[in-house]
Amino acid sequence: MDYIHLRDMQFYGYHGVLKEENVLGQRFNATVSLAVNIEKSGLTDDLNDTVSYVGVYDICKEIIEGKPYKLIEAVAETIATRILESYLGQVFGVKVEVIKPDPPIPGHYKEVAVEITRGRYYE
Repeated sequence: MDYIHLRDMQFYGYHGVLKEENVLGQRFNATVSLAVNIEKSGLTDDLNDTVSYVGVYDICKEIIEGKPYKLIEAVAETIATRILESYLGQVFGVKVEVIKPDPPIPGHYKEVAVEITRGRYYE
């Protein structure tokens, strides 16, 4: 199994349970890893033989910067589903991490995040 990683993509969205999060918005980071077979593209050097990073980035951007969700769990699930549906037969599995670096929670911490794995993804 081969993997394509899009690490630490940064977006601005309006997800959260609190009304202020839906109005003011906040930063979100995402990392997506795709389980694929990229041997052919490595041999042919042809974009048509692999998964477009731009397409995957655009899916993440559309979802994270689009319709607000209450939970980042739902954001991650939507990203995973859309990628698997869009690249059926090319992407065997996907791991999605959505990070909320500045959630409105009192205390000291770096961030909160969810990570999900869907399809055939083995590390």
